[in-house]
Parts: sequence; C-alpha cells; structure tokens
Amino acid sequence: MEPSEAAPAVAERLFGARTDIARDYHEALATDGVEWGLIGPREVPRLWDRHILNCAVVGELIADGATVVDVGSGAGLPGIPLALARPDLRVTLVEPLLRRTRFLAQFVERHGLAVTVVRGRAEQPGVVKEAGGADVVVSRAVAPLGKLAQWCLPLVHEHGTMLAMKGSSAAEELGREEAALVAAGAGNLEIVVCGAGLLPTPTTVVRAVRLTRKQRRR
Repeated sequence: MEPSEAAPAVAERLFGARTDIARDYHEALATDGVEWGLIGPREVPRLWDRHILNCAVVGELIADGATVVDVGSGAGLPGIPLALARPDLRVTLVEPLLRRTRFLAQFVERHGLAVTVVRGRAEQPGVVKEAGGADVVVSRAVAPLGKLAQWCLPLVHEHGTMLAMKGSSAAEELGREEAALVAAGAGNLEIVVCGAGLLPTPTTVVRAVRLTRKQRRR
C-alpha cells in the first residue's frame, strides 16, 4: 500500500483539521500495525471503511466533553479514531499486551494527542483505579456482551454508558446475553446504528447503562 493513498471524502467530514493525523494513523496501521501483528494483512485494503471510519462515527453517541475508556483497545480501535474525530473527548486506551501499548503510546506521543494509554486488563483493580469513573466505556470485538459488561461497567460511574460495537448479529447476541447483562448491572439495553448516510455499512452498537444498586433491586 502506498502511504499517499487518498482518504475517503467522508474522512474530511469526520476528522476535519485532524484528517492528516487520521491519514498517518491509517499508514501506521498498514505498516507497523501489520508488522507488529496488530492488524492482519488482509485488512489493509479496508482499513478506512471497516476499521477507522466505522469507529469514528460512534462519536455520534457520546456527549460533549465526555470521559471515554476504550477497553481492549488493541491497535487503538475505536479509541484513536474517536479521539481524532472528537477532540473534546478525554480518551483512555486500556490494553494488556506490551507491544500494543508501545504502538499506541508511540502514536499518541508523536501527534501530541490528549489520550492516556494504560497497560492492563479492564478488571484489574489498578486499571479500575486509574481509568474508572468514566462517562462512557467503548469496546470493539472484545468478548460476548455478558462478559464484556462485567469488565466494562465497573469503569463507568452510575448511569454511565457502555457502547459495544457489534456486527449484524447484534440482536441475536443481545437476546442470548440479556440475562447476563442484567446480572452485571446493565439496563436500558438497546441496539443503535450510527454513521447512516455517511458509511456504506453503518456501525451497529449495543448500548447499555450502568444501573444504581437501587435500580437493580427493583
């Protein structure tokens, strides 16, 4: 892939003044990301549509100035596209593997992004202490919804939101995992779509809210 590959026109709409950084992120994924085993080589031709842009549009679901934790960030998806598209957000990337956190930290430092990289698993007390109390926790292809809720909900405050990016089988999975979600303290379960009118295939997200203990006893 040539580093100079043009970004899709929608990238300009989503990233604005940070489009050049988004292009650099695309290049980093296509080169170092593949070399370090963070992205499969077959994904390179569809990095924009399938990975970068479909993560950026999740910003439609996040309020201005929110604190956001990306659990199992991997190569920075969805956290880095969200941070680029929404500079008002305060984003923390949580990732347990060293080579991935090195990639993330290098990219964040190179571009001076106000993004924090935390190495560890979401359920570890140290991670909860450092990244917890957020407004929103996001994830992409990390785990089934029930397990995901156990990891993610402790990172947001009561009434905070969990956004789990899922594919076309979201409704089926939600039906299968609903009891586990409720047991983990999730409520207001719904499937929402973002990026409609911008992307050929809009992004499907399962949204849940962390209930208070009083609400869970009802």
